Amino acid sequence: MPDATDRKIIEATQGGLPLTPEPYQAIAEQLGLTAEDVMSRLSAMQDKGIIRRIGAVPNHYKLGYRFNGMTVWDIPDDTIDDLGQKVGQLDFVSHCYHRPRHLPEWPYNLFAMVHAKSREDVDNQIRQIAELLGGFNHGCDVLYSTRILKKTGFRRSEKSRAGQPVSDETALNV
Repeated sequence: MPDATDRKIIEATQGGLPLTPEPYQAIAEQLGLTAEDVMSRLSAMQDKGIIRRIGAVPNHYKLGYRFNGMTVWDIPDDTIDDLGQKVGQLDFVSHCYHRPRHLPEWPYNLFAMVHAKSREDVDNQIRQIAELLGGFNHGCDVLYSTRILKKTGFRRSEKSRAGQPVSDETALNV
C-alpha cells in the first residue's frame, strides 16, 4: 500500500507532469521533497504495480497526424511476444499490445496503433507491419479513428478514497 507521501505524489502527477524542463523537480518543490525522492518513489510504485506506467499522451491531431488506425492482427499465440516486440519498435507504432481473442467473431490478438498524415501513409504502414509478420499473419483489420476521445486513466479523489471509482478528469494532452 502506498504511504502518505506516495499518495501525495500520485495526486500531484495523475493529471500529467508539468510541462517544464525538470518536471520531477517541479513536483518535488510542490511537495517539499527532492526530485530524486519523487523519481525513486514513482519507480518503486511501478515495480510494485501501484502505478502501471508513466508516459506521454500526445494529441496526434494537433501534431498533424489526422489519419489514425488501430490495426488488429491474427497471429499464432506462441509468436506474440517476439512479433509484438518487433511491431512495437516500428517508428510509426505508438503502442502495441496483446489482447485476448473472442472467437468466432473476433480472431485478433495483436493490436498496434498507427498514426500518419494521410490515408496512403497509413496504408503503407499497414503493409510494412504485414511484411514484418510475414506468414504468421492470418488476418488483419483496421479500426480508423473518426474523432478524439477523452484520454484518461484512474483518478484518485475524495470519492475514490471512499472506494468509488472516479474518471471525470482528462490526462495531459501534448
